[in-house]
Amino acid sequence: MDQITKLLREGDLRTKGRSEDVVKQALKRPELFKDVVAAILDDDPGVRMRAADAAEKISRIHPEWLKPHKKLFLRTISRIDQQEVRWHVAQILPRFELTGPERRTVVGLMKSFLTDESSIVKTFAMQALADIAIQDDRYLPEVTKIIDKLIKNGSPAMKARGKKLLVKLNKTDER
Repeated sequence: MDQITKLLREGDLRTKGRSEDVVKQALKRPELFKDVVAAILDDDPGVRMRAADAAEKISRIHPEWLKPHKKLFLRTISRIDQQEVRWHVAQILPRFELTGPERRTVVGLMKSFLTDESSIVKTFAMQALADIAIQDDRYLPEVTKIIDKLIKNGSPAMKARGKKLLVKLNKTDER
C-alpha cells in the first residue's frame, strides 16, 4: 500500500481524516497526484471519499495535473455511486479540457447526478452544468432551463446556488 492510501485510511465517513496532509504532500511532490487519483478507486468508501476530496482541492490549484487521468475520470471514477465521491467528481470534471463528445457525456452525467438523493451532489451538478455552459455557450439555453426549474423545486442550498448561477449564465449570454 502506498503512503497516500495509508494516510487516507485514517478516519471514517464522517471525517476528512488526513486528506489535508495528502493535499500538502502532493502539492510539494506532484508525482504523488497519481496515487491520490488511484485511491479514488479503493475498496474502502472512506478512502474513496478522502481521495476525491484531496484530488478536488489539488486540481483547483493545478487543473493541468488532471490531464493524464481524463479517461479514468470519464469512464470509471464518474460512475462511482458514492455521494461523497460524486460531489467531488462534479467539481472536477469541468476542469478538464473536454472535446465536444466528452462535454456531451459530462452534461449527461451531471443531469443524471441531478436525480441523486443528496442535495449536495445536486448542487455541485448544477454548478458543473453552469461551468460547462459558460465554457460552451451551446449549452446555455438547456442549462438555464434546468437551473431555473431547480430553483423552484430544489433544496434551499440549490435555490441559493441556482440564483447565483443564473446571474452568471445571463452575463455569459449577453456577450
